[in-house]
Amino acid sequence: MVCVLTTGACPALAATAPDVTITRDDWGIAHIRGKTDADAVFGAIYAQAEDDFPRVEANLLMALGRTAEAEGEDALWQDLRQRLWIDPEALKRDYAASPAWLRKLMDAWAGGLNHYLAKHPGENPRVLKRFEPWMALSFTEGSIGGDIEKVALKPLAAFYGGEPSALALAADDRRDREPRGSNGIAIAPKLAADGHAMLLINPHTSLFFRSELGMESGEGLHAYGASTWGQFFIYQGFNERLGWMHTTSGADNVDEFVETVSRRGEKWFYKKGTAHKPFAERNVVLHFRKPDGTLGSRTFTTYASHHGPVVRGEGGRANWVTVSLMHRPIAALSQSWLRTKATSQAEYLKTAALNANSSNNTLYADADGNIALLMPQFAPRRDARFDYREPVEGSDPAADWNGLYTLAETPKVVNPASGWIYNSNDAPWRAAGVGTLKPQDYAVTFDRVGANPRGDHATELLGKTKGLTVESLHALAYDPHLPLFEDLIPGLPVPPSGDVLAGPVALLKGWDRRWSASSEAMSLANYWGDELEVAVRAAMPSHANVFDEMRKTSPDARMQALRSALARMDKDWGSWRVPWGEVNRYQRTTADIVQPFSDAKPSLPVVFASARWGSLASFGARQYPGTKRWYGTSGNSFVAVAEFGPRVKAIAVSSGGASGRENSPHFNDQAEFYASGRLRPVYFYQSDLEGHVERAYRP
Repeated sequence: MVCVLTTGACPALAATAPDVTITRDDWGIAHIRGKTDADAVFGAIYAQAEDDFPRVEANLLMALGRTAEAEGEDALWQDLRQRLWIDPEALKRDYAASPAWLRKLMDAWAGGLNHYLAKHPGENPRVLKRFEPWMALSFTEGSIGGDIEKVALKPLAAFYGGEPSALALAADDRRDREPRGSNGIAIAPKLAADGHAMLLINPHTSLFFRSELGMESGEGLHAYGASTWGQFFIYQGFNERLGWMHTTSGADNVDEFVETVSRRGEKWFYKKGTAHKPFAERNVVLHFRKPDGTLGSRTFTTYASHHGPVVRGEGGRANWVTVSLMHRPIAALSQSWLRTKATSQAEYLKTAALNANSSNNTLYADADGNIALLMPQFAPRRDARFDYREPVEGSDPAADWNGLYTLAETPKVVNPASGWIYNSNDAPWRAAGVGTLKPQDYAVTFDRVGANPRGDHATELLGKTKGLTVESLHALAYDPHLPLFEDLIPGLPVPPSGDVLAGPVALLKGWDRRWSASSEAMSLANYWGDELEVAVRAAMPSHANVFDEMRKTSPDARMQALRSALARMDKDWGSWRVPWGEVNRYQRTTADIVQPFSDAKPSLPVVFASARWGSLASFGARQYPGTKRWYGTSGNSFVAVAEFGPRVKAIAVSSGGASGRENSPHFNDQAEFYASGRLRPVYFYQSDLEGHVERAYRP
């Protein structure tokens, strides 16, 4: 029994508290033990709220389409985009239709959050003062927004009668440059020193994006890993028998359809074959915070065809564009939870057969020695005559989705002869070495991104590895080689002696293409690569691979980018010879979700570089107004290596620390480990915690 009320003490507290214990280790990480799975959920979300309630609330506001109630009118179009799919009344019906076991978990989730607020009256929620169980169904996958964020805000606002602010557009565009994706590597027993399968878990997301914790119950739950703030399942992690790592997939499972529109009386219709069908209409009321603190509201009439909601107009009012994407809240939340309790490959695949993962590849390893790579299980079957990278003709019934591919039909790699599998958000064709899979055997929609330099790096390393340990797999994940510069630097012409570019070119050509804190060439290469990428993106064809396009650049284009880089460095530093550790910095001085940066405040050098250049360990940094240093906001966030022997052995690190509270000793206590690429032991078992307990208590 759990509490879902907000006022006063929880009436179910007497029944709940004895069944939930939160143990904080010496890094402040929460280890939750409950009699039931619901007890563990109650404790886990309570611990998350203790550590960073503002992030919990912010994530749920985004998922529910209610951010403008906290942030103001700038967030209105972001909320409308979300609410095209997220309908509170529909989610309430979904909650009622959910299996009893899932309702218990959602009840516990709401109960844990409401109990936290009841016990912490000093916590002032910006909007959500009461949590209801159905709200958990708005946020079922570990990425914020997920597929819905692929809908562009500016044309959405134009269609529904407005214009997003520059601030809203800037937030929407920040996703474009730095890769957000991840690395996963699975190692079979044949390549391991101790004969046990291993898994590298290396998500590249916004820093401080997830809570690191452990969950255990008397109903068979024992999982550890990264849980996105506000969710009650371990998104990337492991249990006693197996581990899972999700990487953003290059498969295309979101499509746009151009609807031919006509007006008949008071209704709008769209063409389907020879028939005309009425658009479904739904009024969406959005609230937003005014500058004086009061709430305003706007009502939008939204439209949807059988393909999905209308997201923009095209060619005036004659054509509207709709979007089809996965929206299966019950199945998605079920799959996200059930995978954490799977104990074998067969059980994990049974969970995957729920077909409610549309955006992630999965690296898998288990104690039986199995390793695997799975593509997204929500994979629409389409007519190969259409190019779904562009909007397709919605009036042609042949363009409609025709069910889903079965798990057996999707690309996958299971126990390859090589003994290793990787994915770095690229195509699966060389996941276990060149020739792993043949692209022509699968629909083109399973690969819309091609290869990337991290994939080059991973295959280079894994192709010659053997005798791996947890420690050496960790070292492999932080190998400093940068393959893209191996391709770009030889194409730089050698200027004549005395030319202003002669010294910089000589520095780059003499460089070993490896990051280190003292490397001046690394700093120069980073500025140069950034300038070259900007120029390439401005001119490259749609759907092109930016890395291929950079490799195609002419010597003149590379030299021009180098001139631009030198000008920037001279402005920033007065020199093009600057150690990398002076440029690339980690800074966390406030608990603000949108982090402010200042060269005048303390920061740490980060040794590893951007994933753009092929670094497996990723730190996505850039300059901010008033800074010459580059500060990171994305990349490595939670990193772990797990070995599945008779007892799980694991090491890990999280960016910053376990707490988002500035006054906590665990706000930034992992920062030096993180910035230098070190990992610490994971206390997975109760016996591991002995001697490392900071405190234990009941919520």
